[in-house]
Amino acid sequence: MDSIPERYKPLLSKLLEGENKPSLLSENNVYQEGRGEILPYIDQILEDHLLSNSRIEGFEHLSELYARALKGESCLLLVEHYSNFDLPVFHYLLRKQGDPGKAIADTIVSIAGIKLSESNPAVNAFAKAYTRLVIYPSRSLEIIKKRFMEPGKLYHEIRRSMAINRAAVKKLAELKGSGRLVLVFPAGTRFRPWDPGSKKGVREIASYIKSFDNFCLVAINGNILRINPSGEMEDDLLHKDRGIFTVGNVYKSEALIQHVKAAHHFKEDKKQELVDHIMEDLEKMHEETEKKRLSDSGTAM
Repeated sequence: MDSIPERYKPLLSKLLEGENKPSLLSENNVYQEGRGEILPYIDQILEDHLLSNSRIEGFEHLSELYARALKGESCLLLVEHYSNFDLPVFHYLLRKQGDPGKAIADTIVSIAGIKLSESNPAVNAFAKAYTRLVIYPSRSLEIIKKRFMEPGKLYHEIRRSMAINRAAVKKLAELKGSGRLVLVFPAGTRFRPWDPGSKKGVREIASYIKSFDNFCLVAINGNILRINPSGEMEDDLLHKDRGIFTVGNVYKSEALIQHVKAAHHFKEDKKQELVDHIMEDLEKMHEETEKKRLSDSGTAM
């Protein structure tokens, strides 16, 4: 298995032509519209590695969520996270559905961590293809506390993170009711098989659920860009696989909150219990689809 820079050096060189060095994120540029001219470069890689019968199941649920968004209701997609190609593959498979799928793909705004914007230039260039609202995740804050030993630099970075997140919260409020679908990865990071904790939902996701009218769960089976345990993001390894994205029913957020409250009585941490319930449902969806995927193709993640 090769990394993208190893396999697609000419493509990357062409993609990065004329690209400026990634600028530091600030409160002034947390919302970034996707650049459609980048999609063909990424699509070529996807087409080389997605096996036949890669697909979206439950597209009708996604269409229902989109219809509610067009009526002014706030709508959320809660998606499993295995790879930096999760969003690109989802977006690609949507566009393959024709005009209805393309219309949905065009409305998606993903919540993205700051690392995608300020890391490797190629990673940043790929991320620019998709509309995103960039945040400074709490996990990143813990990392910078260890990295910045000088009090002055640490203070400046914490101030920057607070400004970025305030601006992101303000923009998110504007996006609600605007006909957009907001996509969030509730685990907050990609799943690492050697680290079971990487599949635990982030407590802060409860605030998203509570503040949106509707949501769908999206399970992911198949992964064409696998984490390289000994490398950085740009060193992730390409792999041919059949990708299946399973979209669950549309739920009212308030109904879920009441259901979890009745089932668990919110004994300890209310927010974490809500997120844990979401992650359990995603895992069930994933396991059910994986059984079908393996019987259809004999491939495994």
